[in-house]
Amino acid sequence: MTPEELIKKVRKIEIKTKALSHQIFAGEYHSAFKGRGMAFSEVREYQWGDDVRNMDWNVTARMSAPYVKVFEEERELTVVLLVDISRSGLFGTIGKTKREQIAEIAATLAFSAILNNDKVGCILFSDRVEKFIPPAKGRTHFLHIIREILEYEPESDGTDIGEALRFLTGAIKKKCTAFLLSDMLDTEADGAPRYEQALKVSVNRHDLSVIRISDPREKTLPNVGLVNAKDAETGASRWINTASRSVRDAYAGWFRSSTDQANRLFLKYQIDHVDIGTDEDYVRSLMALFHRR
Repeated sequence: MTPEELIKKVRKIEIKTKALSHQIFAGEYHSAFKGRGMAFSEVREYQWGDDVRNMDWNVTARMSAPYVKVFEEERELTVVLLVDISRSGLFGTIGKTKREQIAEIAATLAFSAILNNDKVGCILFSDRVEKFIPPAKGRTHFLHIIREILEYEPESDGTDIGEALRFLTGAIKKKCTAFLLSDMLDTEADGAPRYEQALKVSVNRHDLSVIRISDPREKTLPNVGLVNAKDAETGASRWINTASRSVRDAYAGWFRSSTDQANRLFLKYQIDHVDIGTDEDYVRSLMALFHRR
């Protein structure tokens, strides 16, 4: 991608996500993702109906009149986007690749956070943490994140979601709102997720949501005869007879199994998640995610 093409693409995403964030997501985001709690604001004289548990007895004693502490919501959040930039994200058969879909969704979340005066950070990962952009505010920072998501060339090809989650736990000490954007195809041969332990630790410290991106062609094999298929992450290739019904059924079964096992994991640790295809409008899915919170 040339610099001119990159600038054009970033600008296009900015325009689209800015409109979405202003018109649709601002209120939903604010309602769904609360601050860290209630912060002390001021002291004022007691009024009828005030909670006596908020009495400030020291000020009351000094002023010889009842005073109460006033609290307000501590609104500012730290939002961290964990973005999968492994080679499998380059796959896409309808409209856009998984990585392009992830970039748009990440941009929408980031802009919604910025509209609410929240800090936004980003972890780009493959089978290692490729780049960490510390949380900050502002449009310039937002554009920097989007450029990196679109342009960054990973040094490794594979996927290790557990490594990204462990980095999050180590790098962000205070509780944050984290979004994991990935196809979640980091499994054992039987489809079992390889990241359970890291997920368990992260969700106990942070408010984590998973946005799983897939392409329609990943779910089943088309009947196109004998094909040579290459794994984008390992580089391994093999001949597959897609004309065989048993081969197609076995692959579809594996994909369903890996999805179901990940879903059980999300349910076990009470993690909000949503599935979005490369051929889908992600607005409705994100709204559903916000409403469930």
